[in-house]
Amino acid sequence: MAAVPPVCEFGWPAVDASLPGTDGKSHSIFDQAGQNGLVVVFICNHCPYVKATIDRIVRDANDLREKGIGFVAINANDATTHPEDSFDKMVAFAREHDFTFPYLYDEDQRVARAYDAVCTPDFFGFNGDLKLQYRGRLDAARVEAAPPDLRRDLYEAMVQVAETGKGPEEQIPSMGCSIKWKDVA
Repeated sequence: MAAVPPVCEFGWPAVDASLPGTDGKSHSIFDQAGQNGLVVVFICNHCPYVKATIDRIVRDANDLREKGIGFVAINANDATTHPEDSFDKMVAFAREHDFTFPYLYDEDQRVARAYDAVCTPDFFGFNGDLKLQYRGRLDAARVEAAPPDLRRDLYEAMVQVAETGKGPEEQIPSMGCSIKWKDVA
């Protein structure tokens, strides 16, 4: 079932945490920030929305690095109910798609809850002061192939953030599969 996150809460402060990465190291979210900002995206391995966009996500992460914007991806899905989102499968997914950024495992889901993540993919774009300026979509394509001239919403918004410190007033939310939450007793 598709889920849609809320609109951007401008100025909301990023939350730091140290999580295990698919490269075998632990990474701090804040350590991934560039001088002009940071994108934190919640993804997983099995979601058709992520599968359809992952190559464009990697492209935008690489292009944003040139603008001084860091990038980190986090998987918070319950691997008990969705074994295709297990850590081992994350390692393979990151390798298969040539991730150039950390792919972190939020096994206890505390980071996803702190960010109020809703879906995969769910993008959070922060400025150089790590204040939220973008919570929108990657682009207009959902689970279909994207035409080459498709507007790059995340990229364009984060270039604006890099240049001005502020995100666009008009933002279209991301859409994707809901986060697979663990049962809380």
